[in-house]
Amino acid sequence: MQRRVVQGFFSFLILMCCHLAYGQSITVGPDGKFEKQVISVPYAFYNESFGVAGAYAYAVNGWPQKQSALIATAMVGTQGSAMGFIMGRDLQIPYTQRLFLDAIVQAGYFQKAEIYTSGNPDYPDERAGSNDSDEDNYLESDGWDNFFRLRFKYLLPIGHGKGEIITTQVVDRGLLVDGAIGGESWNPFASGRTYFEMKPFYRLQQVDSDDLQEDVKTNGLELSLFRDNRDFKLNPSTGSALRLKFNRDFGWFDSSDSWTVVDGEFTKYFSLGESDWFRQQVLAFDFWTAYSPTWDEKSNGDIENGAPSFAGATLGGLWRLRGYPSQRFSDKAAIYYAAEMRFIPHWNPFDGWPWLQQYLGIQWLQFVPFVEIGRVAPDWNLDDLHEDMKYSAGLGVRFWAKGIVARIDSAVSDEGFGVQMMVSQPFQF
Repeated sequence: MQRRVVQGFFSFLILMCCHLAYGQSITVGPDGKFEKQVISVPYAFYNESFGVAGAYAYAVNGWPQKQSALIATAMVGTQGSAMGFIMGRDLQIPYTQRLFLDAIVQAGYFQKAEIYTSGNPDYPDERAGSNDSDEDNYLESDGWDNFFRLRFKYLLPIGHGKGEIITTQVVDRGLLVDGAIGGESWNPFASGRTYFEMKPFYRLQQVDSDDLQEDVKTNGLELSLFRDNRDFKLNPSTGSALRLKFNRDFGWFDSSDSWTVVDGEFTKYFSLGESDWFRQQVLAFDFWTAYSPTWDEKSNGDIENGAPSFAGATLGGLWRLRGYPSQRFSDKAAIYYAAEMRFIPHWNPFDGWPWLQQYLGIQWLQFVPFVEIGRVAPDWNLDDLHEDMKYSAGLGVRFWAKGIVARIDSAVSDEGFGVQMMVSQPFQF
């Protein structure tokens, strides 16, 4: 359980920064006024990888453009682990109207990271990360984990993206009251916003353990088509979203291997309205699948032209099968289903603490029971993918704090209990 909490903690810090912006939308209050939001937070923590650590995070939402955000965070610990992270989100490219950029850069050195890759001598005849692999078949590694991603997003002139490129959404106590940007029709020419996306990427993950020393390097290009037909990106109540992606590492620039992965995700939301107890009730469904046509497993178990576990058909961690550690399962193919019931009660205990509200601004709590099933497999076959599936079930508690959705998801699986702390709702992240 401890390693799952630690992984969730790091992701919470990073994703707190990643989800301050609203996707070409400016959020205003019922009075129609926009306010720039600044977060400046020094903090300290302890875990096995960092030891006693100090850190600092700074983020500004609404600058240099009202729909954009700039974020930076850094941390260093007594065990020798350190990390720096900087990002700009929803930056409108100068001299263009419909082209936006999300840019992310991280440099970090981590001690005692747990990586589900083969090499553990206690499991000589088992590939780590496969559906039937042992939960202890991982390597404890020291090393660098550096990456950058540049996502260019072109808003197509259809649906809600035809007339208004940067929208204004009116929010009252954390719920959308005007300015929905989707959910009105299945027709992409009448409802929602559709993007063509191109993302160059690079990542270096060093594996330096007693049993394996290896540098995993990948670089390439991701192309995707994203139709966002949700009414409100931060907390959808109606509509749907669909993303289709093609990922390719061409084997250039000292890449460890060439590989291809295609994947798709579809989400759907149903509003069940208001009741005496709840301000909002939403039923949310998610489906995701991935396949690597280049993945080739040899008779000796070696993999050629397969994506790294952090880039391909992967389950476990923050987003899919939350009762398992990050990147617990990986293979040539994967499938995943999830359902959540999201309740926002009228009751908000933070309203009784005005001295705390001036710093946190929590406008609602959300309670979310959820269930998930999924599996990885050596090929994309419906029969195989729906046999011996892994499950995860749990309860999430989520908060709207100064325009940020923070969540704590607790889940059980056949390998135990895990807690994932993060920012933003799951699905179509």
